[in-house]
Amino acid sequence: MARRPLPLTLAAPAAVLAGLALLLAFPPYGVWPLAPVGVALLAAAAHRRRVRAGAGLGFLTGVVLFAPLLEWTNLHTGWLPWVLLSVSQACFLALLGAATAWVSPLADRRAAAWPLLTGVLWVGQEALRDRIPFGGFPWGRLAFSQDTSPLLRLAALGGAPLVTFAVALAGGILLAAGWRDWSRPAGQWRPVAAFAAALAALLAAGPVVPAGVRGAGDTVTVAVVQGNVPRLGLDFNAQRQQVLNNHVDATLKLAERVGRGEQARPDVVVWPENSSDIDPLRNPAAGYRISQAADAIGAPILVGAVLLGPGEGQVRNAGLLWRPGSGADLTQLYTKRHPVPFAEYVPLRSIARKVSAEVDRVRSDFVPGDRPGVLDAGPAVLGDVICFEVAYDGIVRDTVTGGAQLLVVQTNNATFDVAEARQQLAMVRLRAVEHGRAALMSSTVGVSGFVSPDGRVDGATGFNTAEVVVRQMRLGDGRTPATVAGVWPEVALAALAVAALAGAAVLRRRREPTGG
Repeated sequence: MARRPLPLTLAAPAAVLAGLALLLAFPPYGVWPLAPVGVALLAAAAHRRRVRAGAGLGFLTGVVLFAPLLEWTNLHTGWLPWVLLSVSQACFLALLGAATAWVSPLADRRAAAWPLLTGVLWVGQEALRDRIPFGGFPWGRLAFSQDTSPLLRLAALGGAPLVTFAVALAGGILLAAGWRDWSRPAGQWRPVAAFAAALAALLAAGPVVPAGVRGAGDTVTVAVVQGNVPRLGLDFNAQRQQVLNNHVDATLKLAERVGRGEQARPDVVVWPENSSDIDPLRNPAAGYRISQAADAIGAPILVGAVLLGPGEGQVRNAGLLWRPGSGADLTQLYTKRHPVPFAEYVPLRSIARKVSAEVDRVRSDFVPGDRPGVLDAGPAVLGDVICFEVAYDGIVRDTVTGGAQLLVVQTNNATFDVAEARQQLAMVRLRAVEHGRAALMSSTVGVSGFVSPDGRVDGATGFNTAEVVVRQMRLGDGRTPATVAGVWPEVALAALAVAALAGAAVLRRRREPTGG
């Protein structure tokens, strides 16, 4: 193993290329093989450097990745939230770069350790980023770039952390195979061949993992209503009544097709997040319109509603089951457990206001719910998560362990763009595989669609269109190894990352670091 770092004139471009490769791995580009390449380039740039230099190179990779990946946050809110979010996420890759530099002595001792070190450090970094600050922001996890990759099936064994580990492990294998003194060719091809075989075995492991779990033996017909909005942007709900009317009218048209025998009657209808920003429990006219739709279609509707209260100046982002003939079923109500900081509530408002007065656009703070989104619709038990919650492992898992037979993601992409919607759909695909459940995403403006337990998408809608899609979905009632294991694969891998950092500290006491 070569012991000298790359010259800075090569390391800095490698860090930039790492960010670009990682970016292109994610939707809407979706070139998933570039994710391991990006991992390898960042590891090469940081290897054997001083810790501060590794941090700087990691930050450079993070900015190149996150600034364009999160550009959708800049579309309607101005540049400041986008810059702050991108920089904050890049700081975690700075920590990764520093950690990569720190553990270099371990990689130097044994080349075969490099892939394992790379894998556990990426999982450790993501475990931290997924939780802090303010509950974390898991967007841009390596696992979410693999929605069309053979590695996606590994989610059934260990969830998103195992997929991230596999991607980073592949990147470490690429680097370990290439980082050697090629001026001495004798014997160089034997370890390269071994690493190539390891990479092939890793990629082949995914497809052999069984997809799905034991089914309940039943299928349900589900309709997703994408009513669209009058206009995109933060003021999408300036015409709240029109948004509600769009979803009611689309459901009434579906009922007409059912009545003419052109379409099977759905067992459940799913409306997206914010389909009724008028509280239907307090506004009789809004409640009447939803009842009109439910009675016409003859099936329960899962409504994405903004509900007032419980306190003064507080609101709730909720999934509420509305039944034909009886209206709102308050026993089947899910309140979003993870409101988005600075978008649905403002932490440290007085301090945040000094940075930007834009925080006062959020006039009422959304309060979190305290129970998983397990809703018994009658024909099926739904596992409801709302919008960005699909990125959080525990929130989705809680619905499955609570008895959900079908995963439902209600979202509103009217304030973003199609890139954000496709990134979110990639997360739904991973969750379907992770828990062996059929899943769907219902969006106000798109992309909506159905996902089978093996991650395949069916019936995906266009963006900024009004569409209704009906599909039969098979219910599941078993548990995958990932569902059973929960957080423990991530804990184990993160603990190995901590052990690697400690082991590197021991080795560093015995010699001075080289490179700058």
